[in-house]
Amino acid sequence: MSLLKDKIGLVTGGGMGIGRAICLGFAREGAKVVVADFNAEAGEETVELIRQAGGEALFAKGDVSKEAEVEATIQAAIDAFGRLDIACNSAAVSRGSGPIHKFTYEVFNQTLEMCLTNTWLCMKYEIPAMLAGGGGAIVNISSNSALRGQAHNTAYAAAKGGVNILTKSSAAEYGGQGVRINAVSPGVIRTPGIEQYFKEQPQLKEQLESAAVLNRLGEPEEIAEAVIFLCSDRASYITGQLLSVDGGSAVK
Repeated sequence: MSLLKDKIGLVTGGGMGIGRAICLGFAREGAKVVVADFNAEAGEETVELIRQAGGEALFAKGDVSKEAEVEATIQAAIDAFGRLDIACNSAAVSRGSGPIHKFTYEVFNQTLEMCLTNTWLCMKYEIPAMLAGGGGAIVNISSNSALRGQAHNTAYAAAKGGVNILTKSSAAEYGGQGVRINAVSPGVIRTPGIEQYFKEQPQLKEQLESAAVLNRLGEPEEIAEAVIFLCSDRASYITGQLLSVDGGSAVK
């Protein structure tokens, strides 16, 4: 299949986990991919995997919580490929956990910056690039913690709740100009971070698996498939939506 044939795509947080799976999926479906990440080694590895599979990609190093670096990343895509058609804002880092009254201002604010503000910054520069090319599609990565809340992970859940409303509001602003904006909300996905978490607390693996109706964890590639669909022309009448890819955990 070539759902994204000849499209120019950007993925933030593309160095590993869900972001890497999205990069590989974009390339498999025919897109040229800009892999953005602050981890140069991981990002370059993703690029190499794409090239080994016969795709075309470049790496753009940058911290997307910093405006100048976001602007430079989008410009790198334009300089290399001439335009930007699709983007997935996947990069996110949660800086703390625990009772909300024990969070420091700095930790709470850092989580907002690296989960919500960074998504807005990326859209701030992605949208003009897409408008210049006649339109495009953006998918933001949210989290099921934003749908139900999550004890001891309140800052992250609040930030991702902001991502949901950012997605819906911006979709209303730009739909008439040809830019579709949606979000994908993952459940518990088998990423390197989760695998490390299970090594530290193995008793949680069965608990998290049973949280989903399907009684298993999700795979990064399953998130990528949802993003690919929403970025493709098959989703041409879909905007402002939040798609949960969670094995049914939101309804259990």
